[in-house]
Amino acid sequence: MNTKETIFQEIEQISESLLPELLNFVQFLKYKHQQDKRETALLSEPALAEDWSTPEEDEAWQHL
Repeated sequence: MNTKETIFQEIEQISESLLPELLNFVQFLKYKHQQDKRETALLSEPALAEDWSTPEEDEAWQHL
């Protein structure tokens, strides 16, 4: 049985009153993961700019 199936099995057994809390937690995890990805992209930007912000790069992409 894979993880998703195990989660579904657990959800089937959980009390109906706990489902809103579970939904809130799942939404939090999704949001947190999205924030982590954005933070990584923002932190990478200065390092990448060193390579990308050159006259050679500007010339190479000028036709687009």
